[in-house]
Amino acid sequence: PYYIDLNQNLYLQAYLHSSDPNLIVFVDTCVASPDPHDFNTLAYDIIKNGCVRDSSYATYSSPDNHFARFTFNAFEFISRHTLVYLQCELVVCRLGDYSSRCYQGCISRSKRDTSS
Repeated sequence: PYYIDLNQNLYLQAYLHSSDPNLIVFVDTCVASPDPHDFNTLAYDIIKNGCVRDSSYATYSSPDNHFARFTFNAFEFISRHTLVYLQCELVVCRLGDYSSRCYQGCISRSKRDTSS
């Protein structure tokens, strides 16, 4: 476990262990939950489908494309639960493949029309 206080910044880094220099890492989704087995019922979206949901979220650039670095602030969610778990989904893409998920950024899902 990693212990932080309310309103403290949490810094995260993911690293792709690969010798291929033409791969990049993209943070697609990161969700917090007090239940390590349920990230849907009582969950807090930090980033979802590449769209930032928490105003304190920020990314850090890296000279190496194999790193994904980001931060966010510990939020009120932490004060109501003794433990909070993170689940993040990252995508690996080919460098320069602009049709890949890594280059699409935020994908907001459009709502379907329910009328006949």
